[in-house]
Amino acid sequence: AALLALAGAGTVAAALFGASDGSALDEKAAEASGDTSASVDALTHTAWPYVAALGGVLLLLAGLLALRYGRLWPAMSGRYERDGAPRPRRKAPAVDPDRPEDLWKALDRGEDPTGA
Repeated sequence: AALLALAGAGTVAAALFGASDGSALDEKAAEASGDTSASVDALTHTAWPYVAALGGVLLLLAGLLALRYGRLWPAMSGRYERDGAPRPRRKAPAVDPDRPEDLWKALDRGEDPTGA
């Protein structure tokens, strides 16, 4: 849950800093023009950085909710756990080779109905 909250916070930070950062474009403009003081003035963005920031906020909220209420969630019970004691084996019923349903039942139990 903490990792999820950190991932959400990182997503929000990266999306918002990336949306407002134009330094990479300023470097390319300076390199292309040969003027070290060149910058990009008319920089516009689509809505996608803000959509990513909204997704990050949702991740952050989910992580915080999981941190707060996670211990109240139902957990797996020991109902189906084995105690480690060996279980007695049941003797397999006799397989009648003339009855196909007995052969199929033996296969279902994991037996080889052809071996005698």
